Amino acid sequence: MRMPTIDYIPLDAEAVRTSIEIVSTATEADLSKPTPCRAWTLYGLLAHMATQHYGFAAASRGEDDPAIWKLVDLGDDPVKAYTESAEHVLDSFAQPGVAERIFPLAEFGASFPGSQAISFHFIDYVVHSWDVAKSLGTTVTFRPEVLEAAHTVAQIVPTGDVRLTPGSAFAADIPWSGDDTLDQIVAYLGRNPAWPN
Repeated sequence: MRMPTIDYIPLDAEAVRTSIEIVSTATEADLSKPTPCRAWTLYGLLAHMATQHYGFAAASRGEDDPAIWKLVDLGDDPVKAYTESAEHVLDSFAQPGVAERIFPLAEFGASFPGSQAISFHFIDYVVHSWDVAKSLGTTVTFRPEVLEAAHTVAQIVPTGDVRLTPGSAFAADIPWSGDDTLDQIVAYLGRNPAWPN
């Protein structure tokens, strides 16, 4: 599918840095809290997010071993482990020419141009920042330019039966009539903006 010509690297970096800021406020007691992201606790969500960071970073270097995507152990300091994973992918995506490389994404069973792969990572970290914020009972904000780009990517995500298959990255979209762009994005990608209500 043809992607709009957008430089996703700085947008992705902003989303990832926002996730670091939110995650850094989590305490040990918060790690067992539920999240809007399937049946994951906050600990499970952070492990998934860290795994994705390392997986996408490896893909940016052309690595295609499926073992790269094995769930990360966050150890004794999950917040620190998450931050390290986020800084790793930020460094990987900042390398010259990364948007022109081919990313083998074992999770998708295919390879993608770097710019498109980075857009996948970008939308994940806009949404996962929202997930973490909801779990912690707080809010997250992004600049309008970030939300506009995220909205564009979200609209490209396939809908229909593919969202209902086991392991699908996103659940079926949820009808939502509010005018908040972030709420529209998360609803389209299967989250209830009013969660946990």
